[in-house]
Amino acid sequence: MLDTYTNNSTPTKIQGRLSGWLTKHNLAHRPLGFDYQGVEILQIKSENWLSIAVALYIYGSNYLRSQCAYDVAPGGLLASVYHFTKVQNNADQPEEICIKIFVSRQKPKIPSVFWIWKSADFQERESYDMLGIYYENHPRLKRILMPDTWIGWPLRKDYIVPDFYELQDAY
Repeated sequence: MLDTYTNNSTPTKIQGRLSGWLTKHNLAHRPLGFDYQGVEILQIKSENWLSIAVALYIYGSNYLRSQCAYDVAPGGLLASVYHFTKVQNNADQPEEICIKIFVSRQKPKIPSVFWIWKSADFQERESYDMLGIYYENHPRLKRILMPDTWIGWPLRKDYIVPDFYELQDAY
């Protein structure tokens, strides 16, 4: 099994095509297996994300299907999840990949992939707005769903809902 986030390649029992390719190119990752539809899931450290993202693009993952985030546990880690598709002209079925990046809630920073996949724009902004994950070098990282004056991150499990919020200029 691959050691956590190392480039040591020891035989692994659940290593997919992308994990094998990343191991071959000495790119640190951790295979998490496959989901119920057979989509390969990889865990990447935040500090390695930008180089892995470029490698994914070179690998052929040319379509960012979705990006979302969630709170793993109250007071615990936050996760940013990217779903990619490798679309090829002559392929019977596109290859799908899921990347998970876990960060601490005290300093939740992840490099933005906006400059590689433009479709990350609003999706990373929503994850920032709802969970407070800061996407470094994002060109317009600001609230998208909540008012600019809103305090806190509403989708965190330890978020305390205010008794009321005064809507200004509602009419």
